[in-house]
Amino acid sequence: MPVPFKHPVRFLPKMLKIDQKMPALLRFLATTALLAAVGGCASWQPATLQIGETEQQVVAQLGTPTARIPDNAGYLLEYNRNPWGQATHLARFGPDGRLVSYEQVLTVEKFAQIQVNVATRDDVLRTVGHPAETSYLPRQQLEVWSYPYKEAGAWNSIMHVHFDHAGIVRLMQNGQDLRFERDGLFGFFGS
Repeated sequence: MPVPFKHPVRFLPKMLKIDQKMPALLRFLATTALLAAVGGCASWQPATLQIGETEQQVVAQLGTPTARIPDNAGYLLEYNRNPWGQATHLARFGPDGRLVSYEQVLTVEKFAQIQVNVATRDDVLRTVGHPAETSYLPRQQLEVWSYPYKEAGAWNSIMHVHFDHAGIVRLMQNGQDLRFERDGLFGFFGS
């Protein structure tokens, strides 16, 4: 005989070892606090930065950057949320150390700025930041930088940028990020 499904929230007091004799209000508050804490971990709100802020002000709001990238007359602070976050934010600073722009760069528009047979590794770093993963294709002799992202804010996609030995972009391939397939078969069988 199949066991009927019970909502998991009913099991929270038991999982937390909250005594059933405890007043209902206290049980409710403990369960609500746990759900709020777990929900807080799952959400991320972009910072509200103002153009012209100093690096110290930006770091105070965003925390320590994942990388510092030189950029012509200024520099970039990278806040990479990959491999699973599907986002990289770049804070661009001018030569005076003041914020010029702050944006999420793993977008179709930013990838379109990378010119095949022209762009270099440094150009790619300054455009979309560091990759979530790197690999090498020995037969083609290409280094591959992979960037998981949300295409159009909806589709789990991954952009692969291929470099030759000279560090020039030779190929870009966009595809489905199979890590998010729900059928357990990585999208190859059924849907």
